[in-house]
Amino acid sequence: MKRIGLISDTHSFLDDAVFKHFDLCDEIWHAGDFGNLSLADKLASFKPLRGVYGNIDGQDIRSVYPESNRFFCEGVDVWMIHIGGYPGNYTPSLRKEIQAKPPKLFISGHSHILKVVFDKKLSCLHLNSGAAGKQGWHKVRTLMRFTITEENIHDLEIIELSGR
Repeated sequence: MKRIGLISDTHSFLDDAVFKHFDLCDEIWHAGDFGNLSLADKLASFKPLRGVYGNIDGQDIRSVYPESNRFFCEGVDVWMIHIGGYPGNYTPSLRKEIQAKPPKLFISGHSHILKVVFDKKLSCLHLNSGAAGKQGWHKVRTLMRFTITEENIHDLEIIELSGR
């Protein structure tokens, strides 16, 4: 069993509440647009961190985190990428691969729009935790928490932080 804290689009702002909300998590996953390496380092010193770089991230982030990260967690095939789209509108550059070999869990960021969508065609759950930073057009900053146990994704929680 792994409890996961999912965050994205921090854009160099890390709310102290993140540490409270992710205290019982085993890992933190960041779906890109960290903003700076010191923010990533703060998260990594708190809990084990998996992440991908986003379109605003500089070479410092890109030298540590990949553009795309595909891995297994508790038997679940996970694919995380910052700009990935969502069911019915996947990014053209990955559309063929996701259709040929779909993961069980597909995570993206970038849009600043919180989404939880099950892709029936691919039997794949798509998550986008929205944006946790203050940059962007979103009105409420958000995070997610969920648990993965024996190939099952469950106990998904959406956490609203204060407004921008």
